[in-house]
Amino acid sequence: MPMEHVITSRPQWFQLLQDEIKDHKTLKIGLVNLDNASFFDYAGLRGAENMEMIDVKFPKVSDKINWKDLFPEWIDEDEVSAKPTCPEIPMPVFEEYEELDVLVAKVPCKHVGVDGSRDVFKLQVNLVVANLLVRSGGWNKNRPAYAVFIGDCEPMWEIFRCEDMLLQEENLRVYKPELEKLKEKIRMPVGSCQLARLFSKQGQEIRKSYSTSVPDKTLFHKPREAYVTVLHSSEAYVCGAIALAQSIIQTNSTRDLVLLADDSISPKSLHGLIAAGWKIKKIKRIRSPHAPKNAYNEWNYSKLRIWQLIEYDKVIFIDSDFVVFRNIDKFFSYPELSAAGNDGYIFNSGVMIIEPSKCKFQNLMNKRFEVGSYNGGDQGFLNEMFVWWHRWPTKLNPLKIFVDSSPRDLPEDSYTVHYLGLKPWTCYEDYDCNWDKVESQIFASDSAHERWWKVYNKMPMELRKYCALTPEMDARIIKWRKKAKKANFSDGHWRIQVKDPRRLSY
Repeated sequence: MPMEHVITSRPQWFQLLQDEIKDHKTLKIGLVNLDNASFFDYAGLRGAENMEMIDVKFPKVSDKINWKDLFPEWIDEDEVSAKPTCPEIPMPVFEEYEELDVLVAKVPCKHVGVDGSRDVFKLQVNLVVANLLVRSGGWNKNRPAYAVFIGDCEPMWEIFRCEDMLLQEENLRVYKPELEKLKEKIRMPVGSCQLARLFSKQGQEIRKSYSTSVPDKTLFHKPREAYVTVLHSSEAYVCGAIALAQSIIQTNSTRDLVLLADDSISPKSLHGLIAAGWKIKKIKRIRSPHAPKNAYNEWNYSKLRIWQLIEYDKVIFIDSDFVVFRNIDKFFSYPELSAAGNDGYIFNSGVMIIEPSKCKFQNLMNKRFEVGSYNGGDQGFLNEMFVWWHRWPTKLNPLKIFVDSSPRDLPEDSYTVHYLGLKPWTCYEDYDCNWDKVESQIFASDSAHERWWKVYNKMPMELRKYCALTPEMDARIIKWRKKAKKANFSDGHWRIQVKDPRRLSY
């Protein structure tokens, strides 16, 4: 039964909620993972006036369910054998908890360094609160709902956004979620155990979520969206970025193209990038604190700058060693952070959708020293910061890597190709030069190589010069061709007669 109390002193957070919810004489407060005594201890109440407390009951998720069960390395995306399923995370009987004004929850907390962020019970508590908030204020209702999280640990910021925080005190945080955003989250599978869902209301309900918090503007706000890539530290990927832009344009995309560039990119290259379709934004690069000095990923944290693109509601980041073959504009309908899987329970950050935000960027910057990275680069760090992510199909980020004797042809219906190993523009057009080095042969694919060059050959001539073959590049290819010939590699690519016209241009 609900319990009513009389208050003698009102803490700041409680006063804030009473001021926010002016049309209610009594606040209906649901308690999640919290009893009344704990509520008073943490929340600073000695009793409560105009407050009705309701204990939200739900079965605790089974201890047998691990994070890897929610985020498996592989699922049967094409449903060849069976439709992928997710473990059950129990929810309350929602009909018993309608029209709550406030949800107060204690977030389960594990010690840092024991993978405390990947806690199934913590996820359950966050999802319980999110579902109750949407059902109290978001389903066919036009009333706000609030969440108060108490305890040492924060709620999952993948679900409760820093932009929605009204108040932060020691061991207490108050949120007023944008409920349309929260709807997107709770409609997603509980983990990457299933593909993220694409909803048909792309121009309606989902699109409202990109609006400002002012209700009368919600229906009229046109979402601002862009593809973005980053170039820093050298000009090695200028050609790749030009090909990427052209490939997106060739699919008839209607979104902006934004390129973040540091001072290493010359005016000449910037001119070519602009001609290719990019809008240029200059940035100061960010060092990866967990990467060795002079490592290939020493400055990869520069990618964090994409969260500063607050003039856009959503951006899809794509690394510059991709090309796009099919229009992927529909993927802007997914929430942050959606990406394809990588190894274990992590995602691949080569292509992903994010929602720019000043507070998210600042939080990422603040946490970059204390939160580790399994590979010293941005992918490891982002996987620790966004542990609850949504699975995109592999064909949106097929990695050009072949670990066994399987066919080296990527699926024809792939949206993109992610070119690992030696990049196509550093090889001859005639064949994939990854074949010429034993350690690079896992990245070799003639069909994928050919697909990149199809994009290149559709580019205007003025852009192709940015992919020129230099004498140094040519000498490197010749060196490894000779070694492949001497070793008599069975693939025989070293026998191919080279006709790449770029050899005549230097």
